[in-house]
Amino acid sequence: MKTKLFTIALAFIGLNSFGQITVLDTDLMNVGDIIYQAYDDAPASSISVGNAGPNQTWDFSALQVQEYDTTEFIDPAGTPFGADHPTANLCIDDNGEYIYINKNAQSLSLVGFDDYPYPIMLAPLPLVYGLNTTLGPVIIMDSLIVNVGFIDHSIAPLISLNPLYDQIDSIRVLVESTTEFNVDAHGDVIIPLGTFDALRVKTDDVTTQDIFLYCSSTVTGNGSWHLMPDSDIQITSSYAWWTNDPLVKFVLVQIGVDSLGGIDAVDFMHSPLPSSVNDLSSNNFNIYPIPATNNLT
Repeated sequence: MKTKLFTIALAFIGLNSFGQITVLDTDLMNVGDIIYQAYDDAPASSISVGNAGPNQTWDFSALQVQEYDTTEFIDPAGTPFGADHPTANLCIDDNGEYIYINKNAQSLSLVGFDDYPYPIMLAPLPLVYGLNTTLGPVIIMDSLIVNVGFIDHSIAPLISLNPLYDQIDSIRVLVESTTEFNVDAHGDVIIPLGTFDALRVKTDDVTTQDIFLYCSSTVTGNGSWHLMPDSDIQITSSYAWWTNDPLVKFVLVQIGVDSLGGIDAVDFMHSPLPSSVNDLSSNNFNIYPIPATNNLT
């Protein structure tokens, strides 16, 4: 699932000078906030994540709206799966899929989806320039499948290195994640909505999936767990720009990068779509006939 990023409705455009700001949990979203997110899946070649360090300027004014999303933060209490996530204090109803979030003084974290726990830290708090912290390894999933009927049992002696083990009783899937957060820059971010003072957070995530097989003997009943070779390791990196502007309350821009540093896509804050339509003077309209019975042109 595409992890969503959010931007809060703005009443005006913020203009800020360079500064080393701090982003606290009190600067972020609350129940009732409405989020407007734009997505550009083909950013211009001029878009760059820029350099680390103080007093940077990131010009993302060329971003285009390819997709658009509106999201409202709601109270988890009373939602279908609220009882499954007692630590959640925010929730998103994403077209019938419920996303549960915890915001506190130490972090902003994903708790889970629907009735499924999926703990992932989105950002450590407070955010200050120079912060570098590593979280993990954190267990994302630890699932046990018993009475396996879809696997080739002939691999049991090969995996276990025991010729007496001729069956696989269970499979265990373990997914762990280690994430490094590095607040490596601060400065001004320019997006189509305006210019904002921000901190840049570089996030590197290493997710490892290991599969264990319980191999045993149908004669003696003896068995043991064995790790399948070649763990699945995924490494992802992204950059996020955060501000403490009181009317923003979430991430300004997030950019995912590939293994070569190329930009995959950009999520960025946007105003509500109706406000992007220019007001037209009433002198540009003719309304007729007056009076009208059924149709008004």
